[in-house]
Amino acid sequence: VAYRIPGAPNAEWVDIYNRLYRERIIFLGKEIDDKLANEIIGVLLYLDSEDSSKPIYLYINSAGGSVISGLSIYDTMQHIKSPVITINVGLAASMASFLLAAGEKGKRIALPHSRVMIHQAMGGAQGQAEDIKVEVQQILTIHENIVGMYSTMTGKDQDTIRKDLDRDNFMSAQQAKEYGIVDQVIQLSDATDLPGKAAATAAAAASEAPKETVSPAEPAEAQKSDADGEPSTQDVS
Repeated sequence: VAYRIPGAPNAEWVDIYNRLYRERIIFLGKEIDDKLANEIIGVLLYLDSEDSSKPIYLYINSAGGSVISGLSIYDTMQHIKSPVITINVGLAASMASFLLAAGEKGKRIALPHSRVMIHQAMGGAQGQAEDIKVEVQQILTIHENIVGMYSTMTGKDQDTIRKDLDRDNFMSAQQAKEYGIVDQVIQLSDATDLPGKAAATAAAAASEAPKETVSPAEPAEAQKSDADGEPSTQDVS
């Protein structure tokens, strides 16, 4: 999009995720793996160091992914001082639902048609019998840790959590609220209250800036300049 940095004479072409990043918004919209986790962690740490008094908005639409990668994001969310407001905008399943629940208490949000799915930790083991035994024990240990954290985040007792994680357990936005995974469901009529709405409005307005200030040959250079000046969140999607 074309974006005019405050105080700059001309608009620049910037990546949409870098534009959101300027407003302290991170979009988790694909499978959680080591690469994505490292990028999200890097942005969380940078934004926290920039101003730890302001919240960070984590928008989620993901089917989940690696348990270890998800836990690394969770640990960073708990480590930084900036409150992390989580918003479910589509599907938050598996580790994505865990991260949704890990947001700032009282500020975990779901849109009305979003869905949540929770289930137990999954893993695959192969090799010699002793190696498989070690791997299975690790999975069981991680599962119990997740049960305990879900219990803390939702207020449900651990026996209930274990039972509910036994199989794929889908919930509507309202059911997720009743379960304790989110704190509020924002109706479409209240969309103007959605965290980051002002940022989206500003981005839309900026995209209407006169494009003659940026010649056709400049977008790649402008984007490179933007990437050189700020950590990229292009893949945080």
